[in-house]
Amino acid sequence: MKRLNYLVILGLSTFAYACGSGNNSSEEATSVDQEMVTDEPAAPEMETKSAVAVLSGASGSNVTGTATFTTLESGKVRLVMDVANLSAGEHALHLHENGDCSAADATSAGGHWNPTDDPHGERGESEHHSGDIDNMVVGEDGVGTLEMEVEGWTIGDGSRSDIVNKAVIIHADADDFTSQPSGAAGARVACGVIQAGS
Repeated sequence: MKRLNYLVILGLSTFAYACGSGNNSSEEATSVDQEMVTDEPAAPEMETKSAVAVLSGASGSNVTGTATFTTLESGKVRLVMDVANLSAGEHALHLHENGDCSAADATSAGGHWNPTDDPHGERGESEHHSGDIDNMVVGEDGVGTLEMEVEGWTIGDGSRSDIVNKAVIIHADADDFTSQPSGAAGARVACGVIQAGS
């Protein structure tokens, strides 16, 4: 009888140990799973870069304004322009090759920025210079705004697509997007050098 009791107690102890060991294994597996999840590296965030050009009058105009440039997650650059004291109607906007607005008529800014040596044209519709932008519509109050996202520009990376140290030019007339080399846009009435943000 004593032997039977001993065997029963031994069997129960073995069963309890086996059950306890199984629970520990499950807990350890769960712990490992949690560690695997938490150890995954976070996706790197794209660094946002910005630049700005402060516009001032050229060719005797009193135009003022700013052009701000910001990189987007899509890889494009957002351009936002706000100007004042400009005649009502449409005015061509371009980036020019030299960040130099020292000449009274802004000719020191050189020609259109065109590192790929393409013909002048309308962005999104035909071949175009890297510096071809769009026409800005200005109201009777002399105020104009423009916002667009541009593919093919970069900010401050030193590549040939880098817009820093180029000049933003506003012209007296609209761009016809056809005439070479600059769309018959007329005189340069405002100029600003693009400088990298801090």
